[in-house]
Amino acid sequence: MTDVLLTIGEVSRRSGVAASALRFYEHAGLLQSVRAVGGSRQYHRSALRRVAVIQAAKAVGMPLADLKRAMDELPDRRTPTKADWERLSRSWRSSLDERIEELQRLRDGLTSCIGCGCLSLRSCALFNPDDALAAQGPGARRLKEAAR
Repeated sequence: MTDVLLTIGEVSRRSGVAASALRFYEHAGLLQSVRAVGGSRQYHRSALRRVAVIQAAKAVGMPLADLKRAMDELPDRRTPTKADWERLSRSWRSSLDERIEELQRLRDGLTSCIGCGCLSLRSCALFNPDDALAAQGPGARRLKEAAR
């Protein structure tokens, strides 16, 4: 049985992902296409599952580099299986947990900013933890750096 090839338009319609995004995923090495005689892109049916994996990873904010490494571990033409997905999602769990903790710290730090409203660099836990900028002298150090 020959493998069914889908046009970029078919993959776009069936996955709900724009053709431009599919081309971006291909350029980033997340998808592979073959070229038809006229030069148009065609994808193996397994691309639909790969796009679903990419979209799921994107939904949880997975960095492109991490996603690329994960996709490199998947077989080139075989549709990723449930076991593949479980392995990938397990490998991302600790990174997601770290990001959740970081966001919770950020949220908790914002409480004091919202409460005082001044963003004082002397006491701001977000921009100047433990008053680390005091040794550099007076003035809005971080704001000056951002303006450069």
